[in-house]
Amino acid sequence: MAGPRPTLIVTVFATAVLAAWHTGHAVAGEQAQPVRPIAHSTPALSLDQAIKMAEQRYRARVVRAESQQSEGRTIYVLRLLNESGRVWTVHVDAASGSVL
Repeated sequence: MAGPRPTLIVTVFATAVLAAWHTGHAVAGEQAQPVRPIAHSTPALSLDQAIKMAEQRYRARVVRAESQQSEGRTIYVLRLLNESGRVWTVHVDAASGSVL
């Protein structure tokens, strides 16, 4: 008696995994985790605006700027350099424009 074809086994397994993933249920003994959509807020402040704001506020030049996502929020990470050579980092919330 011949066993099931390998293609059939793979197809059944893949279907079960995709169904479990799609519905948010546990796969292969894992704990079930609730499915949470990732909410990305639309920045009210652009990166260029955040740079201008920081340069005016701190009277320094932004020498490096990047955008990061943190818990669905956009955060701008700005590295500043002032005339005396001091370098520091400022985090700006893109939605509110507040310095964190």
